This record gives sequence, C-alpha cells and structure tokens, in this order.
Amino acid sequence: MTDTLHIIGAGLAGSEAAWQAAQAGVPVVLHEMRPKVGTFAHRTGDCAEMVCSNSFRSDDDERNAVGLLHWEMRAAGGLIMQMADRHALPAGGALAVDREAFSAAVTEALRAHPLISFAPGEICELPGEGRWIIATGPLTSGALATSIRAATGAESLAFFDAIAPIVHAETINMDIAWRQSRYDKGETEEDQKAYINCPMDRGQYEAFIDALLSAEKTEFHEGETAGYFDGCLPIEVMAERGRETLRHGPMKPVGLTNPHDPATKSYAVVQLRRDNALGTLYNIVGFQTKMKYGAQTAVFRMIPGLENASFARLGGIHRNTFLNSPTLLDAQMRLRSRPNLRFAGQVTGVEGYVESAAMGLLAGRMAAAEMKGQTLPPPGFETAMGALVNHITGGAEAKSFQPMNVNFGLFPPLEAARGGRKGRKDRYKGYTDRAKEVFSAWLAAQA
Repeated sequence: MTDTLHIIGAGLAGSEAAWQAAQAGVPVVLHEMRPKVGTFAHRTGDCAEMVCSNSFRSDDDERNAVGLLHWEMRAAGGLIMQMADRHALPAGGALAVDREAFSAAVTEALRAHPLISFAPGEICELPGEGRWIIATGPLTSGALATSIRAATGAESLAFFDAIAPIVHAETINMDIAWRQSRYDKGETEEDQKAYINCPMDRGQYEAFIDALLSAEKTEFHEGETAGYFDGCLPIEVMAERGRETLRHGPMKPVGLTNPHDPATKSYAVVQLRRDNALGTLYNIVGFQTKMKYGAQTAVFRMIPGLENASFARLGGIHRNTFLNSPTLLDAQMRLRSRPNLRFAGQVTGVEGYVESAAMGLLAGRMAAAEMKGQTLPPPGFETAMGALVNHITGGAEAKSFQPMNVNFGLFPPLEAARGGRKGRKDRYKGYTDRAKEVFSAWLAAQA
C-alpha cells in the first residue's frame, strides 16, 4: 500500500494525476466507480469524460490566463493537453475537442501505461492508510461526501452547475443560420467558420426572454440553495438579472455579419459550437439551463434556425460539491488533519476542465515526489498553476470561498505595467512572459 499511489476518480484531474505520477516512476491504482455506479451527467465509463461542454476555452498563451495554463500543462507533458491537441476541432481562438474521441484516447493511454492499473467500483469511505489522491469532482458520491464531511468536521459547500444542450447539425436551418467565428477569428477558413450563428431581431429576442422567464424550471430539493457559479449561470437566471443581460453575454451580436442579410444588424445572436469531429453535433454556447425538458424543446425552437431542431442531449442541472479548501488543505494539497490524503480537481474549488486537470497534474507530481522522500514545492505564484493552487490553499478568503477559474487577478501584480484599457494587452503579455520563465525554471529544477 505505501509503495503505491491510489487515486479515486478518473475524471480529468484524476487521469492527469495518474499520468504524472506514473511518468515519475510511481505505481498507480486508479479507482473509478463508473460505469458500475453512474451519474445523471456521465454517459460512459471512460476516463476524462467531458459532460458540460467540449471546450477548453481560449488557447491564447500570450494574453489569456486559460491559454497560459494550456501552455504550462503542455510544457509539463500533460496527458490531457496531449489528447486535446490530438482531437481538436475548429473553434476560432478556442481549443475544443471531439469529446468522445478525446475521452477514449485518454482511457487508452492510461490503460496502456505499465505502471497504471484500474480498480473498478465505488469507494464509499476515505481510506485510513496509504497514499491517496481524491479527485472525485463535482459529482462526488453521497457516501464518500458524507465520509469527507465527517473527516473535515465541516459541511461541504455546494453550488449548482448546469449542462448546455446539444443539437443535431442536420436539423439546423442554414437558410437562416450562418457559419462564422466572432470577428472571423482564426488562422484558417475552418477556424474562421467554426461556429453556427442564429440571428434574432428585437421582437424575437423579447419573445425569447419572455418564454425563458415563464418556462417551467427544475425544482430544488428541500434545504438546497441556488448558489450558482457566475461563470456558468443558467440562461434563465441571467435573464432574471435584466432583459438585456443575455445580449451582453452569450447572445451578444458583436463581431458577426449575417451573409443572408448583411445590411441588417442582428439584435442578438445565438452561437453553436461543433461538438464532434464529424461535425454532426453542435452545442449551444452558454446555454446552460435548469428548464424542464419539455420547456427546453419549446423555448429553444423559438431560436431562428432551430425551429425544427432535434436535440441529442437537453440541458440539465446538478449539485456541485467542493471543499472549503483554504481552511482544509495545506500548500501540498493535503488534508491538514490527514496528510496521507490529497485532493485535486473541482472538489478543491477550482472551476473548469483545464483548471481541474492542472490541479491533478500538480497533485500527481507532488505525491510522486513525496513517495520518493522529496518535497516538490508548488510553482511560483507568478504562474497560472501556482496562482490557482495558492488561491485554493490559502490565498482566498475562507468565509466567502467560491469556485474560481484561472484569471490574471490571481497573479502578483507586475511592477511596471501600464494601466487602463490601452495597456491591457501589454500587461497580459507581461504576465504570460513572466509566468513562462518561472514555470520553465520550476520544471528544470525537477529534471
């Protein structure tokens, strides 16, 4: 037991942790309850299954914190980024993947590794001995969540995370919709036409908002509160904050010209992003929802171009459990009260696929070093990974701790950075240049 690292959960964080530890020469046993014990959101028993979206968001490593995190994971030999690059789809400046092919490739790579073995089945209690990483994600099973609460002496926090619907491409009316990335972003024509756009005039938009607000919604269970993560708000919740909110969010019309009617500016635009390599499935960007299924079909078919849409998957909502990590975890991502247990991924309070996988990467490397009698410090706070792990293990205010995406607000300020909107691009480039230098030195010290 003490010579082997055990990891609970084969999502993006657990898969990356297993890969990093095994690459460092440490035997790994990966415990995954799926498919024997399923969740409402997952469809398979494969590793690193992406359930909410197929996007890893921006791939700009010079002026975007998410793109910088991509760069750091690639530099560290991350499995998740290797397979994301291998199964990438056109998505303008974003990194989107064929989610089924991506998940299958991650699973194949892990199963082929000589130091990784699989132990199927649910782990219902926190282990009392051995070296473990708990990477069970936002859908941690009820039994294990109860055990975590008992061990930490504190109630887990929770918010609700929603899943966007997926449409069969052949049912989109291209006499109304058109293909274009916002501002024609992308180096190739395929990238510049990576999204399908559905236009709305003012009357259509107002009718759509009315339908959203009056649609039948999923009810919460007694004792639950709707503490949504602001980066993943259901569209109806956004609409409740103001009728123009969606026009300035996922339905903003800027950077798009309708070739069917180029002289008329759309009042709002709904974008769909390719969801598989065949181009047969598209997800509605930013359309997370808690509407009931019947209401979803009726409301979404009000969108011009989707009047006859057939849905491969409708939206859903689920409870997302995470630790109050600033009070519970040390800088090595270990549970302070039981340091043989590390936590990684969304259960630690990071938000997003890339952020979760990055915390798995760190946990796997730190655990492997510890098992070799060494201590691996986290990367400097100037890096994307370092900024994230610092945030969840002490940088955040514990009383108001909420899930967080990576962003430049988590980084130490630059000493000589020009302020204001005009200086933002230079400032962001300064952040990424500094981060790459610090992260490269961190990697070199491990060689």
